[in-house]
Amino acid sequence: MLDNAIAGFEVVRGTVMPNWIDVNGHMNVANYLQAFDDAVVKLREEFGLTEDYVRDGRSTFAVECHMTYQRELKLGDPYMITAQVLAYSQTGLHQFNRMYHAEEQFLAATAESMTLHVDLESRKVVPWPDDIRAALDELARRQRDWPYPAEAGRQITMRNPLFSTR
Repeated sequence: MLDNAIAGFEVVRGTVMPNWIDVNGHMNVANYLQAFDDAVVKLREEFGLTEDYVRDGRSTFAVECHMTYQRELKLGDPYMITAQVLAYSQTGLHQFNRMYHAEEQFLAATAESMTLHVDLESRKVVPWPDDIRAALDELARRQRDWPYPAEAGRQITMRNPLFSTR
């Protein structure tokens, strides 16, 4: 952990750019997703899934993603994204990212994602190789005592809807 206010380990820093601002005057949903995708790539590099690894024919495919928005980021705001591995299996990775205002340190958004390790030629899910698995084991060891994020595993629901198909 970075400190009491920041959870996870830092993987990305950036600044909200002018073309990221929507009609509401804050960062657009698509750009949150792009920033979080950059963080997913950086985490992959932490455990060995580099561009060379992908050129050798293996990668990960995203299979699920869920974002929450906590507070607005506006034009010029500096942000940082942290990562936490929630779980991994022989073939998959469950990752959690948090986006903070880099100066004020408030939580702006979260993204939870699931990826699967694939062979790019066969387009099939395959087990992690031993070196990647060892790096994942080390990453997990470093964060073993971190709490499970309150936003993880959330389901979209509406309290007291006027209409619902449920």
